[in-house]
Amino acid sequence: MNIKRLIYEGEGVSLDFKKTITRCEKIAKTMVSFANNKGGKLLVGVADNGAILGVKSEEEEKYMLTRAAHFYCRPALEPAFEEVYIDDKVVLVADIAPSDEKPHYALGEDGKWWAYIRVKDKSVLASKIVLDVLKQSGNDTGVMIEYSSKEKALLEYLEKMQRITVKQFCELLNIGRRRAQRILVNLVLSGVILVHTTEKEEFYTAA
Repeated sequence: MNIKRLIYEGEGVSLDFKKTITRCEKIAKTMVSFANNKGGKLLVGVADNGAILGVKSEEEEKYMLTRAAHFYCRPALEPAFEEVYIDDKVVLVADIAPSDEKPHYALGEDGKWWAYIRVKDKSVLASKIVLDVLKQSGNDTGVMIEYSSKEKALLEYLEKMQRITVKQFCELLNIGRRRAQRILVNLVLSGVILVHTTEKEEFYTAA
């Protein structure tokens, strides 16, 4: 593994830097966002700017990460560890595999369990629609799509406007939020539309 190259590429969808692990709640959030996505690596002993500081005690960091993965993530996660020596310093690599048990939740400081997904280099709270997609993506039953006037109107809108939010979809068809969400989840699962999560909003485009 070329750690220097990874560090040079910077934090992103599947890479996060941590100087040290201080709070289980905080690291659990990053871990579940990786597991709910395509997996990722945590480099412990690396500053946000990419400076290699090394870890003082890899055993202590491993203990904190394992504790977070087992007790602050639901279902629990099993990170794989590797110690990499760079310039007489030790960087601890924790590898989080993409999960087959999605969605995973992290225990927040408020005592509640929250699901996160990875958006660029941030762990962002998963919306109701993304949660439903994660829950159903593991099902083998498949999705039956009915092309009613509602689906047709949505696809025609996307052809003209390129993107739509849940609120706009509700207004377009004059339907309730729950019904709109159900239609969108089915269309995402069937690969007809794509969901895009940003830190500010969530929107949908044609696939």
